[in-house]
Amino acid sequence: MDIRGIDHIELYVGDARQAAFYFSTAVGFEICGQGGPETGLVGQRSLLLRHGDIRLLLTSGLDAEHPAARYVQRHGDGIAVVAVEVDDVPAAYAELVVRGATGVTPPTTGADAEVVIAEVDGFADVRHRLVQRRGDRGEFLPGIIAASASTTDDQPPVLAEIDHLAVCVPPDQLDETVRHFEALFDFAQIFEEHVEVDGQGMNSKVVQSPSGRVTVVLLEPDRTRRPGQIDAFLDQHAGGGVQHLGLRTDDIVAAVEALRRRGVRFAGTPASYYDALQERVGRVDAPLDRLRELGVLVDSDHDGQLLQIFAESMHVRRTLFLELIERRGARGFGSGNIKALYEAKERELAAVAAAPQGVGA
Repeated sequence: MDIRGIDHIELYVGDARQAAFYFSTAVGFEICGQGGPETGLVGQRSLLLRHGDIRLLLTSGLDAEHPAARYVQRHGDGIAVVAVEVDDVPAAYAELVVRGATGVTPPTTGADAEVVIAEVDGFADVRHRLVQRRGDRGEFLPGIIAASASTTDDQPPVLAEIDHLAVCVPPDQLDETVRHFEALFDFAQIFEEHVEVDGQGMNSKVVQSPSGRVTVVLLEPDRTRRPGQIDAFLDQHAGGGVQHLGLRTDDIVAAVEALRRRGVRFAGTPASYYDALQERVGRVDAPLDRLRELGVLVDSDHDGQLLQIFAESMHVRRTLFLELIERRGARGFGSGNIKALYEAKERELAAVAAAPQGVGA
């Protein structure tokens, strides 16, 4: 199946305006569209945000029976729809149904005939949306009115595009989820590993679209080891789902500096991590003292290096969070940094647990 890339990500949230305030104020997104009852969207309010080539749609249910309201009640704020761009939505939808997908929304054309969408069930409570665009103006989605962005910040975007999604699945569902992507979308598995850190363990497999433009990292806890972060996510999220969204940047130092100024908090990294960094990954073409100060991690593979950092979750359940990643040739996802990520996240969770009631939520 010809999937050209990720068109947008839709989050179901308790309060779309409040969530938009965080993404615009702290991360630098700009609100560029909206929809609600006045545009034909019954029972919901949606806001469209954009930063570089990254588009996020934030949707809140206005009544208790709306899918967004039911999702938030069960999972909290989170990613509910992964929308991919295809050339022919009706043909792609028909093919997916033949392959075994459960149709949710049949092909639907927007009022101005500039966009066609359809939806099928995905993994966990996440749906797949197919999007076909015939122009770059008018409706973003049926009922979502896109407006010309009015630049309010003289600084250019510091984030470029969505690099990958990381998905946590319950024990014994990893292979089944891989087959889901392979059978429906012709994804290929490009990587797998088993990681053990401080008595915790997880299995990971990575699947990617034929175009290479859509990548999903799948994570499953090893229940023969003590509970860890994947278990915590599954418990707090009430099941599988998207744990983090990887956003690619061309200059991670500049991106981290910009987001920190805006108020984004990033997971800390042990100072000792940098003592043997160049021995582990080779010469790094970046000032180590600056990387140490910012907490940026570095890893390498046969194709080059990557720099990455993880933001602290902004959600009350401490589930979904953002990753910033700069690729300098590397195609991996920081396997060598798994231990550092575990340590950083463990400190965050420990700090939350130790905080007085009502603090750190």
